[in-house]
Amino acid sequence: MKSLKSTLIVLGSLGLLFLGACSKGDQASDTNSSPASPPVASKPASSPPAAAPGKATKGGQVVESGAYHLEFVTEKEATGTHLDFYLLKKDNKEPVPNAKVTAQVQLPNGKQQSLALKYDAEGKHYAVVFPGKDPGQYPVKVAADINGKKVEGRFTFNQ
Repeated sequence: MKSLKSTLIVLGSLGLLFLGACSKGDQASDTNSSPASPPVASKPASSPPAAAPGKATKGGQVVESGAYHLEFVTEKEATGTHLDFYLLKKDNKEPVPNAKVTAQVQLPNGKQQSLALKYDAEGKHYAVVFPGKDPGQYPVKVAADINGKKVEGRFTFNQ
């Protein structure tokens, strides 16, 4: 009788340990599967361009699109918001200087504004100043045409 009680106690304790271990594993996977908040555009940071794929090399929002690394950085200025767009080859982070780049910016009132970005050879990126100053969130779709190949990225910034 004593051995039966001891066996039941041991089995019950082991069962509780297994249940506790299983529930802790579920909690860990739940925290990993929760969606991350969207990246917020920031000022360029001085970091080396040899970052891992998917990592910001200039302190901005990153989208990997096919063989390309797209990074969008904004900086407020007196005349509006300076938009910088870094178009790099994903494998070696080399800039792509010969693309036709446009940004489609949605204003807080829902209207769209299209901007052509010019390549800045010194900074090795595409840039334009967006003149809007209304407060709110601005979704941006940046499209690049690289010798007939289309690459797109979606970003946002706030005023």
